[in-house]
Amino acid sequence: MAANMYRVGDYVYFENSSSNPYLIRRIEELNKTATGNVEAKVVCFYRRRDISNTLIMLADKHAKEIEEESETTIEADLTDKQKHQLKHRELFLSRQYESLPATHIRGKCSVALLNETESVLSYLDKEDTFFYSLVYDPSVKTLLADKGEIRVGPRYQADIPEMLLEGESDEREQSKLEVKVWDPNSPLTDRQIDQFLVVARAVGTFARALDCSSSVRQPSLHMSAAAASRDITLFHAMDTLYRHSYDLSSAISVLVPLGGPVLCRDEMEEWSASEASLFEEALEKYGKDFNDIRQDFLPWKSLTSIIEYYYMWKTTDRYVQQKRLKAAEAESKLKQVYIPTYSKPNPNQISASNGKPGAVNGAVGTTFQPQNPLLGRACESCYATQSHQWYSWGPPNMQCRLCATCWLYWKKYGGLKMPTQSEEEKLSPSPTTEDPRVRSHVSRQAMQGMPVRNTGSPKSAVKTRQAFFLHTTYFTKFARQVCKNTLRLRQAARRPFVPINYAAIRAEYADRHAELSGSPLKSKSTRKPLACIIGYLEIHPSKKPNVIRSTPSLQTPTTKRMLTTPNHTSLSILGKRNYSHHNGLDEFTCCVSD
Repeated sequence: MAANMYRVGDYVYFENSSSNPYLIRRIEELNKTATGNVEAKVVCFYRRRDISNTLIMLADKHAKEIEEESETTIEADLTDKQKHQLKHRELFLSRQYESLPATHIRGKCSVALLNETESVLSYLDKEDTFFYSLVYDPSVKTLLADKGEIRVGPRYQADIPEMLLEGESDEREQSKLEVKVWDPNSPLTDRQIDQFLVVARAVGTFARALDCSSSVRQPSLHMSAAAASRDITLFHAMDTLYRHSYDLSSAISVLVPLGGPVLCRDEMEEWSASEASLFEEALEKYGKDFNDIRQDFLPWKSLTSIIEYYYMWKTTDRYVQQKRLKAAEAESKLKQVYIPTYSKPNPNQISASNGKPGAVNGAVGTTFQPQNPLLGRACESCYATQSHQWYSWGPPNMQCRLCATCWLYWKKYGGLKMPTQSEEEKLSPSPTTEDPRVRSHVSRQAMQGMPVRNTGSPKSAVKTRQAFFLHTTYFTKFARQVCKNTLRLRQAARRPFVPINYAAIRAEYADRHAELSGSPLKSKSTRKPLACIIGYLEIHPSKKPNVIRSTPSLQTPTTKRMLTTPNHTSLSILGKRNYSHHNGLDEFTCCVSD
């Protein structure tokens, strides 16, 4: 019952997607809508996966600075697995608020400011425990140190100087030290001091009666007397006594100089009614973040003035009234809400009933014998091959899956329990791969952002990209021949990343095409006219084939004509055969015997 009861101030998991990790939020308010549903106004926390790589580098730099100054376990003493899981426990606080349905709550967690005196291993030993040290602004994409951090450590300790000996001079610069403003061992009694303070209040009341602006703000005598009784008047009176060595006659003469009585005002009197309304509005929006109050609401006021006004404003009736109104409003709001345990099946569960094919990512160990070998794939995180429930993880085309334990870790911490191959290469400076070609190939794939998935074997298979075919048009081929001087294919091939000036090639092609329009290019495979061939044959008559004759003999066989292997010579102008081949001179060799 207590585990399902959620109150204001609790850190909880919210689920906005069935496949993405949980959102981590802090409940600020619980409001009931007109339809009867409960909505939670929450403060947003962000994970490392939610911010850019540039900001992650800044966060890592800040973490290294903290490790150098702390005396606890440093990151170098951790294993690769602990370093990997520690990044999942780091969050970034934000000033962003949002409203989410309370029915999307999936459990409680714990978020604390990073304690520099504790070891980082304490966060890994506890379940559902996170830490933060930086504040993330999603609107301007910046990271800042949390202003509310507890300053614990040697860098925040005061340096106590050694005690001076008798007769030893103080070599410190006195102008940078504190100034003495009161001596408790004064010759005046407490009664005399109180009487002087009454005189100072009376002078302050009279001065406000003479001042026009003060008479408008405090029209009655009671209001002027109350304003004159504030601390600023008492501090001025006591400082006057000290500066005049506690001489009452001399101090009273200073309270009423020749120009008139001295009027001392504090921030409560200096601020106008409109400025006070702006301050209350800013305080409602930003709380005690005085830098944001000054930047967005009161830029003409100094930070010291705003802080002084805040602590004086807390002593007024206005603050008491607002505090009572907030208390009454808080009584009318919900203080807690009961959310039952979410028991609906996740759409990413792999089973035969959820519409996903069991032959792809089904559980191992069932009686069904799959024909698809992908069924026996191991968990992408812990490489386990058996689990009571499997969940599909990642892009659908990757066909990856997680076991029940790793799926719960993914939902809570936003990452895999075990570091992947690409992350191991980042953590370890020297890879352990023996084959340099395999090592360079895997690292190159990881640098290009290609997914590396596990197939159940010790060596992970890299998913190759889809091949493509580049078809060149006839005009492109023709431009290569015409614009050789401008294109320079050999030099362009040596610099594949330098773009080619298509405008210059197009202009040269247009000029060359205009020149060649009257005289088209001669093709290498054009046929010569028949008259040229006949003239060539008349000048160069063909030789007769050599016929070998032998003497007749009774033992000689009859005349035989033997075929020889055809001679595949080069082609000529007569189509696809040269002249001798065309006339059949080299095609056959006759052997005559008597």
